[in-house]
Amino acid sequence: MDSNDRSLTLPANFTHQVRIEALLPADSPRLNGVDAEHVRRLADIYGSLPPVLVHRTTMRVVDGMHRVAAAASMGLSSVEVQYFDGADEEAFLRSVTANITHGLPLSVTDRKAAAERILRARPELSDRSVASSTGLDAKTVASIRPRSTADSPHANIRIGADGRVHPLDRTAERLRAAELMTKRPDLPLRAIVQETGLSLGTAHDVRRRLLRGEAPVPQGRRPATGPRPPAPNVPDPPLPLAPPPRAGTAEPSTTTTPSGSNRSRGSLETLRRLAGDPSLRHSDSGRQFLRWLHTHFVVDEAWRQQADAIPPHCTDTVAELALQCSHAWKRFADDLGRRRLTDSTPAPFPQTASGSRPAA
Repeated sequence: MDSNDRSLTLPANFTHQVRIEALLPADSPRLNGVDAEHVRRLADIYGSLPPVLVHRTTMRVVDGMHRVAAAASMGLSSVEVQYFDGADEEAFLRSVTANITHGLPLSVTDRKAAAERILRARPELSDRSVASSTGLDAKTVASIRPRSTADSPHANIRIGADGRVHPLDRTAERLRAAELMTKRPDLPLRAIVQETGLSLGTAHDVRRRLLRGEAPVPQGRRPATGPRPPAPNVPDPPLPLAPPPRAGTAEPSTTTTPSGSNRSRGSLETLRRLAGDPSLRHSDSGRQFLRWLHTHFVVDEAWRQQADAIPPHCTDTVAELALQCSHAWKRFADDLGRRRLTDSTPAPFPQTASGSRPAA
């Protein structure tokens, strides 16, 4: 078959003989080119060598320049070829991967130069992905990235070694989750995950940070360049209309009774301060209590948003449940009050056998 006839579509694993003069030199990751000593070694075992990998559209050698040189040194005019289909940058990536898995090993300098070139062409690839292709450590690739992508826009994604796309910055999603948690404290985490696209673990982290009174975005993860996303805008919910005053009664004062929005903000602030108490944060029982408290914590905005979902024939039943819950919370508060009084009562002095106090 004529090597210049490329009109036929051949399977990827198809091999055939191609004239050496029809092949273009490899875009090799080897900075020093072909190693003459390695060519001599290959000539001795040429019959057992695999076919040369060639880019189908350009006829450029992807992997096997030493094999081509060995064949030429033996006086052969053609070599066995297997084709590779893909873009030019993919051909180079395949060349690097092939050269670190067999044949003459690439030097560390060769692999670093290859990683720099790959990052320049494919800045969206993750450090681990480039590391697996070049035989370097991911930390080494991370140190190379700044000088490789200095003139490239910083994408907000990374493509991992598994081919999956992973967002690099989740600031906007974290702020949206914090907004939802503030406006609707009773909203399940899975609903927040569905709304924001965060993982369940990240949503948990946002909630824990809010409970501790911290920002929802860790300082080290905020974008170093570019404008920061705006802080979440949490509008105050509309206040319910007050019922008209009964005949013969004075109109209620609006200066002393806090609004539902103010009560909610005050309750949330109290909860955050409580979550920041070291005696609770640094003990297993304290952290368990904070988690329990947060799941049972209800503010005015939370129940108002749920009230419309209750059909008329269920209102009495739900109201009874709400009263029972309020009674349970009242008993809880009374019990805590008794404990506070008990703990604050000074212990009596121990009496001596004669009934007098011991000497100081």
